[in-house]
Amino acid sequence: MPPSQYITPEGHARLTAELDELWRVQRPRVVQAVSEAAALGDRSENAEYIYGKKMLREIDRRVRFLRKRLDGMVVVSERPSDTSRVFFGAWVVLEDDDGVELTLRIVGPDEFDPKRNWISLDSPMAKALMRRAEGDEISVRLPAGERGYCIIGVRYGLP
Repeated sequence: MPPSQYITPEGHARLTAELDELWRVQRPRVVQAVSEAAALGDRSENAEYIYGKKMLREIDRRVRFLRKRLDGMVVVSERPSDTSRVFFGAWVVLEDDDGVELTLRIVGPDEFDPKRNWISLDSPMAKALMRRAEGDEISVRLPAGERGYCIIGVRYGLP
């Protein structure tokens, strides 16, 4: 299945900034370096030329990916009408069967960050949480096995 097309405004800004940096700053710098290396002569044994061409291909690949990905994105900047339920962008406070609390944010697949407890909308955990409300209990199949959680809070906006 293709990844979801939803993204937060912050995530969209980050991807747009990355595209701009690659296209307007890094690519011209690498093109100039490749041009200078090519002027030195024999390109077949010129490490700077070979490395520069490789970097240029990688930049172009990432630029193509970002342009295609950003073209189909839906930026979700509004809160849902029912803020008591879990939808895209929600901060969800869970309590597991052992009483340990966990706070997660549901974001787009281009934004997930395990260090910040941001999970992808496409993840099993997010799918189990969608449309649920405070007090609901869920069961999620994780790599470590089946886990049960109780939703103890749902909020939108800043953590």
